[in-house]
Amino acid sequence: MWNYTNSVIDHFTNPRNVGEIEDANAVGEVGSLACGDALKLFLKIDPASKKIVDAKFKTFGCASAIASASALTEMVKGITLEEAGKITNDDIAKFLGGLPEQKMHCSVMGREALEAALSSFSGEEVKKHTENESPIICKCFWVDEDKIRRNIRENHLTTVEQITNYTKAGGGCGGCLPDLDRILREEMARAGATAGSRIPGDTETGKPKKMTTIQKIALIQKIISEEIAQPMRNDGGDIELVDVDGNRVIVRLKGACSHCMGASATLQHLVQQKLRERVSPDIEVEEARDA
Repeated sequence: MWNYTNSVIDHFTNPRNVGEIEDANAVGEVGSLACGDALKLFLKIDPASKKIVDAKFKTFGCASAIASASALTEMVKGITLEEAGKITNDDIAKFLGGLPEQKMHCSVMGREALEAALSSFSGEEVKKHTENESPIICKCFWVDEDKIRRNIRENHLTTVEQITNYTKAGGGCGGCLPDLDRILREEMARAGATAGSRIPGDTETGKPKKMTTIQKIALIQKIISEEIAQPMRNDGGDIELVDVDGNRVIVRLKGACSHCMGASATLQHLVQQKLRERVSPDIEVEEARDA
């Protein structure tokens, strides 16, 4: 159960400014119903004073998404475009007295909707995901690389888990976790991170921590198929994941590898070592015993 502040509960159960503004001259739409969260923000801006005179929203999402959108509309009414442009997702969370870290992506969605609305007012084109040149890293929630890097920088993120909390990337199948780890390391290096501010992980390899079972299996499958199987195929062999039981990873060697004299060494020194480095030092790899 999430630990919500009284303000979050109030804005969720009694959301302000729900609906559309028929003559809105600024509209920002972010998210996707297919990805679980969506927000459409309507603003009425006085062209002369450049002040936001009204704000309404429509959203599809959880309690934090509704509360964040409600809070945002209250925050922007009566302020100038310049002032609105300085609002951050952290400001939205603070307005609500804080959000559970796992729900910070809701405040990020609010900030993105505001930015999209302000861009539409100024005549700037807001690119859709399908038009964005930034590569999609998380295909479960359609999160691109630019969004991930921006949130790392602006919110001073230091773990893969935090990236998931702020962007939802990695919260689905977990197949993108290695990419999130890579991007985080690159951003930490760019910022000149010292050894004392290294990317936290379960081992010195800095691997993502606190993976769910589904994420763990997905990561194992990704490493086997993309980093282990290909070298074997080059030599006429192959490998497939059969099962994962805790830290027991059961695989089946195929082709030339299935009757190779060095099969045991392959499992120990290639497969098991790679999975221990990238997933968990407790991984034990076994060959499937066919009946």
